[in-house]
Amino acid sequence: MVFLPNCIQINPIIRLEMQNILIIGAGKSSAYLIDFLLENSIEKNRKIIVADLEEDIAQKKIKGHPQAKAATIIVEDEGNRKSLIQQSDIVISMLPAFLHPIIAKDCLEMGKHFFTASYESEDLRKLKDQIGAKNLLFLNECGLDPGLDHMSAMQVIEREKALGHEILSFKSYTGGVLAPESEDNPWKYKFTWNPRNVVLAGQGVSRFIRDGKFKYIPYHMLFQRLDKISFEDAGEFDGYPNRDSLVYRRVYGLESIPTILRGTLRRSGFCQSWNVFVQLGMTDDSFEMDLPKNYTLLDFIDSFLPFHKYKTIQEKLKEILPWVDEEVIEKINWLGLFSAENLPRSKGSPAAILQAILEKKWALNENDRDMIVMQHLFEIKTPKGIKKLTSSLVCKGQNQAYTAMAKTVGLPLAIAVDMFLEGKIKEKGLLIPISKSIYQPILSELEKYNIQFQERQYEI
Repeated sequence: MVFLPNCIQINPIIRLEMQNILIIGAGKSSAYLIDFLLENSIEKNRKIIVADLEEDIAQKKIKGHPQAKAATIIVEDEGNRKSLIQQSDIVISMLPAFLHPIIAKDCLEMGKHFFTASYESEDLRKLKDQIGAKNLLFLNECGLDPGLDHMSAMQVIEREKALGHEILSFKSYTGGVLAPESEDNPWKYKFTWNPRNVVLAGQGVSRFIRDGKFKYIPYHMLFQRLDKISFEDAGEFDGYPNRDSLVYRRVYGLESIPTILRGTLRRSGFCQSWNVFVQLGMTDDSFEMDLPKNYTLLDFIDSFLPFHKYKTIQEKLKEILPWVDEEVIEKINWLGLFSAENLPRSKGSPAAILQAILEKKWALNENDRDMIVMQHLFEIKTPKGIKKLTSSLVCKGQNQAYTAMAKTVGLPLAIAVDMFLEGKIKEKGLLIPISKSIYQPILSELEKYNIQFQERQYEI
């Protein structure tokens, strides 16, 4: 559903006190967020400023709405930044995560509430006591992942605990992928969010616990250690573990659980081919390359392979990575990496150069539809025995602008802001949405927009 200003039903009862909302960042994930908050902004007497580095992008997002204005924000410019924040009651940061602490510190200084869809950082945790002392709400992790994953998981966990049941195993996987009708390339993948994050995904060491045994997977092994995850309406996927699942034992109140694992989903076959880039070092972001101007895509991949006068790139790939088969070769070939096409950039880390290549190939077309898939898998001990429960979400986007990614990131955040301004969320402090008073009304409201989890359970 797209919210359009000309569809607004105006309530003649107007609030006496204006509420001012500042949204910083008008990128790919902001469309539904902005539309939702504008939809009833007249009757709720709200003014919304949408600020972006490029003001024309913000102008397009507000669509000339009378309760909104676009602005330019330069985060490094303290005067510009603080001037915009001072005009608001609530600040929503849709910036890259590393910039959130700058905005958060300004909000704390000026007594403004702060909302994001990003992970709660250590920098934010250092402000926890001050946030509480000022009776402010700083709500983080209220998007898709993190966000919807927390809320939907806690809904099941707390319900089962209330019944006296014990959670023995909890696995949770999320993926931003293509809807089947838009899978028009061998990878069955295109960028639906920050390309850099996709290229660097999984770096570090993944850690989780299975049957009481701690498990660690270093990056170079990650895409070989996969689980098969199936959805009735969306098909088969490969799931690989996220960086740190262990911390969620405390977050979810499952400190003694024998098995907990959180992971990412890609269409089956993707990870095997992506692992070529990982093994060769093409996703490395730790050093800079300075290649000749005339270097081709073939020269780029060859720079990571052993030298041989006569062997082809394909032969060298299969020799150094014996599991590479024709399906993998087809995917790499489709990206143009065996071609004489010039590199889109010659300077940067291997990851940055690879990203530039992929951005051309994996760009969403105007009418492409993306898809969000999320699945929780529980094993639960009950008086009748052990039952398995799956809770699954499949959400499809409309097009290049109104994506499922934007919907599932933006709507939970927008609903949280709306409910807070309505007085329906009363909690304050540095929080994530794991308390029933927050997640229950947000999940209920999301059902109106076809964001709804389907549960299936059976005894084993």
